[in-house]
Amino acid sequence: MDFALNDDQRAFASAASQFAQEQLAPNAAHWDETQTFPKDVLQQAGEMGFLSLYVPESEGGLGLPRLDASIVFEHLAMGCTSTTAFMTIHNMVSWMIASFGQEVVKQQYCPKLMTGELLASYCLTEANAGSDAASLTTSAVKQGENYIINGAKAFISGAGETDVLVVMARLKHDESHPNSEGITAFVVPANADGVSYGRKEPKMGWNSQPTRAVTFDQVVIPEVNLLGKEGEGFKYAMKGLDGGRINIASCSLGTAQQALNNAKQYVEERKQFGKPLSQFQTVQFSLADMTTELVAARQLVRYAAYKLDQSDPEASVYCAMAKRFATDVGFKVCDQALQLYGGYGYIKEYPMERFFRDVRVHQILEGTNEIMRLIIARRVLSDGVELL
Repeated sequence: MDFALNDDQRAFASAASQFAQEQLAPNAAHWDETQTFPKDVLQQAGEMGFLSLYVPESEGGLGLPRLDASIVFEHLAMGCTSTTAFMTIHNMVSWMIASFGQEVVKQQYCPKLMTGELLASYCLTEANAGSDAASLTTSAVKQGENYIINGAKAFISGAGETDVLVVMARLKHDESHPNSEGITAFVVPANADGVSYGRKEPKMGWNSQPTRAVTFDQVVIPEVNLLGKEGEGFKYAMKGLDGGRINIASCSLGTAQQALNNAKQYVEERKQFGKPLSQFQTVQFSLADMTTELVAARQLVRYAAYKLDQSDPEASVYCAMAKRFATDVGFKVCDQALQLYGGYGYIKEYPMERFFRDVRVHQILEGTNEIMRLIIARRVLSDGVELL
């Protein structure tokens, strides 16, 4: 097995790293402090292809494997975790529209989604349907050549600032089903009549992207805006989440790597008791553990991405393992890096506290890490399962 990056992967990583250093890192603290959603920089990211990484080439995307996209997201996250995380969400929505949308809808939205002229949000989570996504109650009823959508979504990234929503709703005649049957996906213009937005939620981190509730009150959507077929929405959502788990794990890797890089530089420069902190064995052991666990997490994420690219039947459980491990490790590395900074790590003059705040939510979204453990355990306990 060859773990080395090929020429294309190195080129993508280099381009992402340059963009992160020039456009993201210098602005990340300001965006966080002022809660600025940097649409101009996101459009620049679109021009670089970073908003359509795994969208099929036939629809204007780069058509990259998920492994290559993971490498790009990792390097982008070294510049700004929060903004890169939004890019991963936009990529997922764009991929869903390009992959499952009807031709007229693809022609309407894909070109502008690819460039960042339009930005997209993903509407799955509800106030009472978080980890149990299949219990969502937002409804859609067919009336003639339209669907009427009613309900509410919670914790929607970009909501109120984006232009396009992919919304998961349950067909009303299937509302009594106790499972995911009947859940259907729709493309909804963000400014459609009947769509309204709640307050911008004050958050611990991810402040460069707004988070709001979205309410749908008698929203009329033409049937052409249906993604795929009726009742297939949950299948698309789960496909999206497999990739989304790789994406958010990659964001954790990039943030942790930058935290480690900064901590290494700090302990080499900071002196106590007459010598650099890097000369103390406890500091050396901490750096050794951080590095070892980060490398292990990176290899698991890339292996899971490879499984997803190969359509391996066990890809979902590998994505769950990668997401659980990498987001836990990412948070732990950022926590340890902050500790090495001592009191300086706790103040906003240095980026450690922002890294710490931004990676914390990764253990919650795209399925909590407790749900990841449940997915893994169920496969381990099923008859005849062999993960390796």
